[in-house]
Amino acid sequence: MEKGAATDPDGGLDQSRSSAAYDPVPVLAEDEGGRAHRFWSVRRAPAALVALVVLAASGPLLYDIAAVRADRPAMAWRRRLADWAARHAVDDAAVLTGAGVAVALGIWLIVLAVTPGLRDVLPMRRASATVRAGLDRSAAALVLRDRAMEVPGVQSVRVRMGRAKVAVRAVSHFRELDDVRADLDAALGAGIKELGLAGQPGLSVHVGRAARKR
Repeated sequence: MEKGAATDPDGGLDQSRSSAAYDPVPVLAEDEGGRAHRFWSVRRAPAALVALVVLAASGPLLYDIAAVRADRPAMAWRRRLADWAARHAVDDAAVLTGAGVAVALGIWLIVLAVTPGLRDVLPMRRASATVRAGLDRSAAALVLRDRAMEVPGVQSVRVRMGRAKVAVRAVSHFRELDDVRADLDAALGAGIKELGLAGQPGLSVHVGRAARKR
């Protein structure tokens, strides 16, 4: 077995023991990161749904109010609703269920209103106050994967691009695992910096060797 490697008890990979000996790679200096906020989702579907519900509910209600004001009998749905409410107390199961659904929908709409969404779009550093740019998370992961595959000794690699951390798991088929990991640290650190992201994601690199076939 190669020096600096150990067999995974789960039988998956021969892992590099020296992974804890490496410090996270600083990918951006503090003065390089421009202030850029996350992009806000337009959320057309929830807005259209709320508009349709309000329109469907307000139309008959306004017509019924106008009819009552004109000394005409109320619409049948209002009479049925009044009769149903007279037969059911506030602590009735149907009333509580309806109230719970209304509260859940209200909380959902509030969350949509106060959160930006678009978690797959990473904001980039702003060189101009009038221009905003974002990078798709999957595209950023693909760029870093290509950079990792250029490192000698890397057979395959998986990249998980998060907002605060980039997690990389690579499989090496030759060279010392520690050397491959050091080269990946350098290559991916430079790659993250070249992405031009406004945030400063950390870098976690894990290198192993494929399990030997028996």
